[in-house]
Parts: sequence; structure tokens; C-alpha cells
Amino acid sequence: MAAEKSKETKKLRKAKKDCFSIEDGSIKRTKKHCPKCGPGVFMAAHKDRTSCGKCGYTEFLKGK
Repeated sequence: MAAEKSKETKKLRKAKKDCFSIEDGSIKRTKKHCPKCGPGVFMAAHKDRTSCGKCGYTEFLKGK
């Protein structure tokens, strides 16, 4: 049972490198920053909202 759970969590986790991309020789951040915590704290993207894991700030997406 524990082995199955660890396989599922590995699929869901994303690496820090997925938050950045390189365009024209400069770094571009792909995820939104938390307005309360500031730069360096990315917000998690869910299907109906974005939320900060540090302070709990949540923005709900319209139309979904």
C-alpha cells in the first residue's frame, strides 16, 4: 500500500525547474508570484484556483 502511494505522489510532484523557462538568453518565470509574500514564492495552479502554499492566499479563476 505504501509503495502505491509513493508512486502516485511522484507523478504529481513538479520540479523547481518547471517554474522557469529560458527565452532569448534570459530567465522567464512561468508561474505567478504571491502578491502577499512577494517574488520567489510561486502560487500553485489548480483547475479552479491559484493558491500560495506559504500564506494561504487564494485567487479563484472566473468562468470555471
